[in-house]
Amino acid sequence: MANKDLEKAKKQKTDEFYTQLTDIENELKHYKSHFKGKTVFCNCDDPYWSDFFYYFVAKFNELGLKKLITTHYIDNDISLFDDIMPEKPYSLSITKAPRDLLTLERPAMVTHIIEENGGRHYLKEDGDFRSAESIEMLKEADIVVTNPPFSLFREYVAQLIEYKKKFIIIGSKNAVTYKEIFSVIKENKVWMGYGFKNGNAYFRVPNPREFANGVYDPKTGLVKFRNVSWFTNLDFPKRHEDIILYKKYTPEEYPKYDNYDAIEVSKSADIPIDYNDIMGVPVTFLDKYNPDQFEIIGNEIDLGIEKGRGYIKGKRLYGRIFIKRRR
Repeated sequence: MANKDLEKAKKQKTDEFYTQLTDIENELKHYKSHFKGKTVFCNCDDPYWSDFFYYFVAKFNELGLKKLITTHYIDNDISLFDDIMPEKPYSLSITKAPRDLLTLERPAMVTHIIEENGGRHYLKEDGDFRSAESIEMLKEADIVVTNPPFSLFREYVAQLIEYKKKFIIIGSKNAVTYKEIFSVIKENKVWMGYGFKNGNAYFRVPNPREFANGVYDPKTGLVKFRNVSWFTNLDFPKRHEDIILYKKYTPEEYPKYDNYDAIEVSKSADIPIDYNDIMGVPVTFLDKYNPDQFEIIGNEIDLGIEKGRGYIKGKRLYGRIFIKRRR
C-alpha cells in the first residue's frame, strides 16, 4: 500500500516529502571524500525546513566545502513555516561555517546564518529548479544534493545529465523503469546509492492526508515508504562489491523465456555461478549491481521484447532487467 501511495503522490504532484536528517547522514557518510573543495547546491531546499541545508551547515568544515548554495521555491499552497518564511523566493550562499549556531532553534539559526553571510538574494523567478536563475546557480555547483519532486524526476535527472553535474538525490524506485532513467543507468551514468536503513525512508509531510494503515504516524508526523532510493553518479566502495554467487545452473531451475533467449532468475541471490549467457533478473538487482561483475543488456521495452514482458509457459512475469556476466 505504501508503494501505491507514493505512486499516487507522483501522479497528483503532491511532492512535498521532507527528508529526515538521520537518513541524510546515513547516506552521505559514504561520499565524504567527494566534497572537499566543492560547491554544493541544494536546489529544492528552503533553509528554514531543509535538513539537507542543516547537514551541510553542520558539516561545512569537516567536509571541507568551498561553498553551499540553497534555493527557496515558493509554493502558495504548501508551507511548513508560514509565520517565519519570507514571501518571496530567494537563494542563500555560504562560504564559511557559522559560529556555534547549531544549538539554536532552526528559525533563529537560519536568521543568524543569513545575517553572517550578507542576507538573502531574492529571486526574480519562483525558485523552480528549471528557472534561468536556478540554472545559473547549477552551472556554478560541483555536486547537487536534494530530494527533488517525484513527479518531475525524469526532467530533474535530465537536467543534471545535461549540465554534467555530480549528484546524490532521492527518487521513487519505480523510476528505474522509466525509459529515460533506465537508459542512463544502462550507460553507467547513474546508479543506486547506498540505500535507506532497513529499506525504510521516513518523510515529513506539511499537509497530512489519507495514507494506508501503518504508513503515516500522527504522533511523529512522519510517512514511511519502502519504495524509494538514493540515486547518484558518485562512486563508493559498496558499488564494487561482488554479489556472492553459489548456485549452479540447471535447465529445470532456470527455464528460458517463451519470447526471449534468456533464462529466468527470480532472485538476484540465485544468479548461477556457472552461466555466462543472458539472464533476466528483478529490478531490485540494481541495489546490488556491480558494473565490474555484470553488464546490463537492457529491459523488455529497451530490447523490444514481444508483449513487453517476459513469459514462461504462457505466464506473464514482473518486469525484468537482462544482464550478462563480465567474467
